[in-house]
Parts: sequence; C-alpha cells; structure tokens
Amino acid sequence: MARYREANCKLCRREGEKLFLKGTRCLTEKCAYERRAFAPGQHGQNMRRKISPYGLQLREKQKVRRIYGVLEKQFKNYFKKADQREGITGEILLQLLESRLDNLVYRLGFAPSRKAARQLVRHRHVTVNDRLVDIPAFQVKPNQAIRIRDKSKKMDMIHDSLKEVGRGEEMPWLRLNKAALEGELLEVPKRTDIPLTVNEQLIVELYSK
Repeated sequence: MARYREANCKLCRREGEKLFLKGTRCLTEKCAYERRAFAPGQHGQNMRRKISPYGLQLREKQKVRRIYGVLEKQFKNYFKKADQREGITGEILLQLLESRLDNLVYRLGFAPSRKAARQLVRHRHVTVNDRLVDIPAFQVKPNQAIRIRDKSKKMDMIHDSLKEVGRGEEMPWLRLNKAALEGELLEVPKRTDIPLTVNEQLIVELYSK
C-alpha cells in the first residue's frame, strides 16, 4: 500500500500551519514548524506569490487530506460518498473522516497522533464491539464500542498518550473510560463539534468543477 515516507513536518510547513501530525512533539520547542515556519525547499523563504482561487481550494483539500492521513484516491472516494448523501456535502465529508477507526482511536487519546493510531489498528490492538478490526479506514457507527485488547492494555504508548492529552474527555460525541481503556461513538459529530480550522466549502467547490 502506498504511503507518505518523507518528513511529516514538511507537510505542516507547506500548508503554513501546524497539522499536529507528530502528536505532543508539535506542542514543544522541537517542532520544526516553530523553527522554520515557511514552505520547504530552497525557495521556501522567498515565496511571495498571490494564490489563485483554485490554489486556495487545492491547499484546503490537501490540508484536510494530510490531517487525516488519507491518499488522494481515498479522499476522492470519501467526497463521492458525501456528495451522494442528503445534507451539506462538506459537513458529511468531515463526518465520514471523523468516523474512521484510526481517527477515533486518536480522538479518544489512545495514541499521540493519527499515524500512531493507524499502527495500533494495523497491529491488531483494537476491537470494535469486541470484534478485532485491523482496518484503519473502518467506519465506526454510533453506539459501537472501541476497546484496547486485553493483551495490549499495558502498552506504555497508550498510557502516556492518555496522560499527556486526554482528548476523549473533550469530545461531546465520544464517551471515554480511561480505566477500562475503552470508548464509544455516541453520535455522528456535528460540524461545530469537530475541532478543525478548515473551510470545507472550498473542497466542495474544487470537486464540483
């Protein structure tokens, strides 16, 4: 399977803002974006070009795609699904991305980043309704329980992540039980409950051309 293998911090610098791709490291002075808040490459510091409307739409799409760690083809398929449903396409797109298993493992605080959450899922440390699921893109439905397997409950990464962040306690659409290392998707999140500073309407405009 294709995947991005270069430095994650380059993605933040390209988008001109922190995407928090390295978890708690992004909150420290070690964050590369803090030291070099300009686009990567030899001409990054000298870029002064005016961005066209298409460029703005493209950058917004790339930002969301990189935040959730999905490939171009995957992202386009998510948009097609969102466009086929009744409602606001941009909001539905974000809801589909938020309902991914790897994202929910991250949101609950079991992993410091979405990349680490994907590893937890891939390495078979997570169950959904007591069924082992090793597909990061698995769509979790409301009232389904997400649990760390018994044999994986002593992993230091999981406990360190919960201590440092505790994200699951901040999401009204999630229930987190730290002691049992389990959580639940209570409902599909509303746009106002999704903590992302993106303009999803620009993505809709991009794909609607």
